[in-house]
Parts: sequence; C-alpha cells; structure tokens
Amino acid sequence: MWAVTPEAFRHIEAILMVAEMPVPVNILAQVLEESVNDVRVGLQELARSYRTQKRGFCLREVAGGWRFYSDPGSAAYVERFVVTNENPRLSKAAVEVLSIVAYCQPVSRGQIGEIRGVNSDGVVRSLVLRGLLEPVGADEGPGRARLYGTSFLFLERLGLRSIADLPPLADYTPDSGTAAAYDSALSSARTDAIDTPEIAERIRRKIAEAAADAQVEVPASSDPKRISPEV
Repeated sequence: MWAVTPEAFRHIEAILMVAEMPVPVNILAQVLEESVNDVRVGLQELARSYRTQKRGFCLREVAGGWRFYSDPGSAAYVERFVVTNENPRLSKAAVEVLSIVAYCQPVSRGQIGEIRGVNSDGVVRSLVLRGLLEPVGADEGPGRARLYGTSFLFLERLGLRSIADLPPLADYTPDSGTAAAYDSALSSARTDAIDTPEIAERIRRKIAEAAADAQVEVPASSDPKRISPEV
C-alpha cells in the first residue's frame, strides 16, 4: 500500500519539478499536510517506481533534500548535449582547488596555494562566487586566515548526501614522510621549513590523480537538475 495518495504523489512531482534546490522532507510534509514519515516513504516509493519503469530521470536524496536528476544511464547523451551547447565547465585549476578543499577542509587560501604550488586566491574567489565554496571560520594562528569548505551546492551538484560520501583517497594520500613534513610546514607557517616546491609538487600530483579518478567535474549551468552526476 502506498504511503500517500496518488494525488499527493502528483503534488510531490509538481513541487520537485519547479524546485531549484533539493526540497527537505519536512517542507514537503508541511505543504502536503502529511506526516514526515509518510512523505519520506512516499518519496522512496516514487524513486523505486522510476527505476522499475526505467525512466529517463530519477529521484534522488542529496544535500538534505530530494530532487529530480537525469538517469545516469543516459549520461553519455546528456554529456553530448552539454558539449554541443557549449555549456561552460570548471577549469582544471578550479577542479584542483575544489578537490583540495573537499578533502582537506577547513583550509585557507595560503594552504591551498602551498599544495598547488601557485597562488590560488583568484580561483578560490571564483568558486565562492559560484556557490561551490564558502567561508567556514578563521584559523586560530597569527593573522586569523579565513578558512574555506565546500557548500551544500557542491554536495547537490555531485549528488552527495555529505562529504563522507566522497571517494576515499587512500590510494593517493602522501606517504608518512611527506605528510609529516607538510603538516610541520603548515603548523609553523614558515615556507622555508621544508623543501616546499618538491613537497607541494608531490602532493599536487596526488590530488590531481585523485580528482581525475573521481571524475570531479561540475557543470556551471544555472539549471543543475538537468544533469545527473555520476557518483
């Protein structure tokens, strides 16, 4: 037996169709005047029915809410459509910075620059403006550097419930000697504490390999629900 009525299902579909962000279950329950549990079960039933019917779209829970995405099985055709219409994508530098922040957050612009071996302030500002990164606090050390983390929009674009769902970096993490030297450099805030170019290059190479392996590439479209990220 369905948790909600067929009429409620239609209302849920209509709401999710026009929503620009994932819609939390409690909001849907308030609008439909249904219990949160019934609406949650109803959403799960809808998602299952779409999979069973092999529709061209799917219903997914991401970033604390629910929304429609294109079916992952159609990813090649969606990508072809996006490329054909010249939908801009993140630059290689932006993907690198986004990957570093995702796995190292909270992190400052200076720390990002040390890992990449190049000043990354402009890239960080760009990602903040696009809503993929956000300030999350300040470092306790001298200067109180601003720290950055990923946003809910980042989770939504990658189809993740939380940062814990990111692919593991076990195969790409620096060896113990590199990690210890890098941590020492960050804590002392001295660029001459280690052979910075060599260490930064090794870490940057591992981060780039991890980003490529995870296929972290985020479309810049203002209508992200058209594209279903492969996770």
